[in-house]
Amino acid sequence: MRRIAITFAATVSVVVLLFSYRTSTDSTPVAVGRPLGTQPARTTSPATPGSTGGGTFTGGAADTRYGPVQVQITVAGGKITDAQAVEYPQESGRDVRINSAAVPELNQETLQAQSAQIDTVSGATYTSEGYQQSLQSAIDAAHG
Repeated sequence: MRRIAITFAATVSVVVLLFSYRTSTDSTPVAVGRPLGTQPARTTSPATPGSTGGGTFTGGAADTRYGPVQVQITVAGGKITDAQAVEYPQESGRDVRINSAAVPELNQETLQAQSAQIDTVSGATYTSEGYQQSLQSAIDAAHG
């Protein structure tokens, strides 16, 4: 009888612990992508005569779980000559730590790939996916 009572108490304790375990700090559903109706913005540096798709183009902001990501590219002679994330999550120390390493890598990958087909940075999946979406939006603006 005593064993039954101990086993029952242990089982109840385990069940209570399992139900109190939090798997996420944020239970808000997340939509990734550009809201309908928003257009990528073309900013500064208009194309010069004789150049193909030149100028500076800012992609639409892509919403991610941790905040928006927005990319700006500079195009000269039909090639991406510069890529910068102008907006990305920096709300917490963790965001700053992750993105201070990921964003420069994504910028460099863009220059090498010359497209939005770039690798996701390990540990920065949400930022990488938002970066790719905004980058594609900027590339589309450069071609349009």
